[in-house]
Amino acid sequence: MYKVKDIKLSENGRNQLEWAEEHMAVLMGIRRRFEKELPLKGIKISAVLHVTKETGALALTLKAGGAEVKLAGSNPLSTQDDVAAFLASEGIEVFAWRGETLQDYYDSMVQILKDGADIVMDDGADLHTLVHEKFEDLHVIGGTEETTTGVNRLKVMEEEGVLKYPVIAVNNAFTKYLFDNRIGTGQSTIDGILRATNLLLAGKTIVVAGYGWVGRGIASRMRGMGAKVIVTEVDPVRALEAVMDGFEVMPMAKASPLGDVFVTATGNKGVIREEHMKNMKDGAILANSGHFDVEVDVSALRKMSSKVVKIRPGLEKYIMTDGKKIYLLAEGRLVNLGTAEGHPSEVMDMSFANQALAVEYLVRNKGKVERKVLNVPVDIDRFVASMKLKTMNVEIDEMTLEQREYVKQWKYGT
Repeated sequence: MYKVKDIKLSENGRNQLEWAEEHMAVLMGIRRRFEKELPLKGIKISAVLHVTKETGALALTLKAGGAEVKLAGSNPLSTQDDVAAFLASEGIEVFAWRGETLQDYYDSMVQILKDGADIVMDDGADLHTLVHEKFEDLHVIGGTEETTTGVNRLKVMEEEGVLKYPVIAVNNAFTKYLFDNRIGTGQSTIDGILRATNLLLAGKTIVVAGYGWVGRGIASRMRGMGAKVIVTEVDPVRALEAVMDGFEVMPMAKASPLGDVFVTATGNKGVIREEHMKNMKDGAILANSGHFDVEVDVSALRKMSSKVVKIRPGLEKYIMTDGKKIYLLAEGRLVNLGTAEGHPSEVMDMSFANQALAVEYLVRNKGKVERKVLNVPVDIDRFVASMKLKTMNVEIDEMTLEQREYVKQWKYGT
């Protein structure tokens, strides 16, 4: 059972998936082991993830481990329709297509839950929330969460005492956020902006809202493209870090008249509001790299506009009553997936290796894991790092016996 744009696209999806798998050596190593050991035999997995070629590689790895996998998209604009078609042809129950309505989005989540789920995998925590609100009778072993926004939501659920099963915060693994959030989003955000606009970034003033790992990655790579970068923040420590990293830091109210391109990366709502857009220069471009489409107040932008013109897919021109133009990318949704393809496969190799191993950990430790938001076990995190280095033909030092003993003692100093 599936619902995709066009099942006839499956052959091209196969080609896309093979390309991704050639650049995901760690995950492919896990798949080979899964095929032999079948650690997920008989396990039902319901997942809401961006349906990209990299996610396809993960879904097939879980299937190779013996799992029954059902997949829905975590963003109406991020599904790669040819990949979805191929996965459906390979026995994955996929309910995802590019251009879903909000109702389609939630209906698809219901589809992947209605026959039960042992493991719930999510990117943003909408599926976890749906389980807790409308599928309370499901006997879920545990879940995983891919992104910062989802982890934050789940922590609130834990604090309020409503979390019904353990969830491993894959986002918190070093081999996830240091590379996926920072390097992956940094590159893919620029990729999305360039695909939508073909803009010259050199010499432009880029305003990056938020200096978490995603904001750090975007700011550093924008500077590498020759842009002048301004950072806005609400956290004094992160703001200080941005200053020490060499960026200008100021409130959005002061940055709004200066920016040529604005990129939000905070995970919060109303970061760019009406008062900011009124101050922006003619031709300002708005993009979002936060998980949900709430960071730019698109409804306010519409109310301010007398006309909206679709320039090309992912690029809309809003004409104000005074004639000023503001451009919005990807409808205010994730620009790196709405107008591009998301993170490079090499980065997602680590993120999805963590996902696969976290699922295996939950299954092997059924009933032994606390109902909390948990970090990826350290041995899994270090294994993924070691395997990634190995696939890159990078060797590192090992501590000598003397060094190992030295770091375990406290008596010897200078």
